[in-house]
Amino acid sequence: MSVIRIDTGTLRARLDAGAELALLDVREQGVHSRGHPFFAVSAPLSRLELVAPRLLPRPGLPVVLLDGGGLEGDEEDLAERAAEVLARLGYRDLAILDGGCAAWAAAGHEIFSGINVPSKAFGEFVEHHDDTPRIPPAELRAMLDAGEPVVILDSRPAEEFRRMSIPGAIDVPGAELAWRVHDLAPEPATTVVVNCAGRTRSIIGCQSLRNAGIPNRVVALKDGTMGWELAGMQCERGVLREAPAPTAAGAARARAAAQRVAERFGVAFADPATVRGWQADAERTMYLLDVRSPAEFEASHIAGSRNAPGGQLVQATDEYIAARAARVVLVDPEQVRAIMTAHWLNQMGLPDVHVLRPDGADGFAGWPLASGAATLPTVRDAAPWREIETAALAGRLSDPGVAVLDLASSLRHRERHVAGAWWAVRSRLRQAREPLAALPVLREIVLTADDPALARLAAPEAAALWPGVEVAVLAGGNPAWFEARLPVGTGLGRATCATDDVWYKPYDHASDYERHARAYLEWEVGLVGQIARDPTIRFRRY
Repeated sequence: MSVIRIDTGTLRARLDAGAELALLDVREQGVHSRGHPFFAVSAPLSRLELVAPRLLPRPGLPVVLLDGGGLEGDEEDLAERAAEVLARLGYRDLAILDGGCAAWAAAGHEIFSGINVPSKAFGEFVEHHDDTPRIPPAELRAMLDAGEPVVILDSRPAEEFRRMSIPGAIDVPGAELAWRVHDLAPEPATTVVVNCAGRTRSIIGCQSLRNAGIPNRVVALKDGTMGWELAGMQCERGVLREAPAPTAAGAARARAAAQRVAERFGVAFADPATVRGWQADAERTMYLLDVRSPAEFEASHIAGSRNAPGGQLVQATDEYIAARAARVVLVDPEQVRAIMTAHWLNQMGLPDVHVLRPDGADGFAGWPLASGAATLPTVRDAAPWREIETAALAGRLSDPGVAVLDLASSLRHRERHVAGAWWAVRSRLRQAREPLAALPVLREIVLTADDPALARLAAPEAAALWPGVEVAVLAGGNPAWFEARLPVGTGLGRATCATDDVWYKPYDHASDYERHARAYLEWEVGLVGQIARDPTIRFRRY
């Protein structure tokens, strides 16, 4: 199929019109983070077949692709290659931004650095306009030392909490705050402090409880765990204190508070029959997002829905919803987490957000149900390929004619990988030819990744780049290798290209954490001024 090219003026007009549109930046996430249009969603070419089904749930959805437009040297053809991939997957309405990011910037339009920019900017907007109260780390430390009644609620997912947490904090991710807070701080005299790693989830979490009208004093910990450590205090590591499910009384108070929030912020509801009709509508895109905890979702959920825990959905909206103006339906039989999430998405400017009204005692009557982690649609391009079992590869690691090529992220590879493996990015496989050509003999390349489908996708591309060399994929990928406790390596000593495939968080820079943490916090604060210069950004005030 032919793919049209559009100029920056046409794209700007389409963004202003507010119709359904997905703007995808197909560069690697780390490159994306250096600068992109506000509404551009990171969808790296290297993983496009894996992320497209969840970001683009309708084949007829209009999609505009962009790359650096020459800013990234030999990656200037990324948008064309991405269009070919999406066309093979069945997407019918594709366009390429002529000149990419370089043209967007040259036209005088705002360029934003970082990732999850719409959510991060929205958090700063909320603090600025709602005057969300905050407490400096030193003041919180003094309150704790004085024995004042304080409860610290960390609004991040469990895996982030384990990495580092404020001593004594309780993990209550995002939208769970309004659901569980009434049992955690039953006395109005108790000060509730909400924190995250930096700013956004602290601000949104604090303001959520204020919007819910709890009687306690609620404050955000200024700059989260980063601010705590920058103030010279130590975080805990490797611990997890999770909030229990609410009691009947706590749940009743939460439902009442959520209903008040729904009325104040115009939260819309949809009955099951309406949502089923939307699912069958080929002319509109719909995201069916279950905002409960991962454990609840895995126990039972509506088949075809995707888990998007409420706090993470608000924190990283662009990782779940790529199509502007699409329908969004939030699932939560208890309603509280869905309402709290919806009231934020409304304020972010999403025009068509609905909470699914529960049907039956368990909320799921009449729906086809599934359990476990959601399964995305089959990746049609990931054809079967010759596999090598982990034990067989382990016996051949010392063979100089066998090269293992790891396609995991640079962060995951740095942490651990198959011993002796080289590291590469799938979209940059051609850059691996030179280092592998230096090997005395090369008879076989074994591809591996955290997701085995990624290795299968890359296998025919590797075979074309290395004619005459046998290409295999590791059965079960990296998870199978690690589970078998086979030899591992660490570091990036065998990287075949730049390690800008992902954005590195401040704590990923262990040798220079403080400088990166301060720069990150300054970047977040600066977003308020930057969004004021971009008229396509329309956050709402109630």
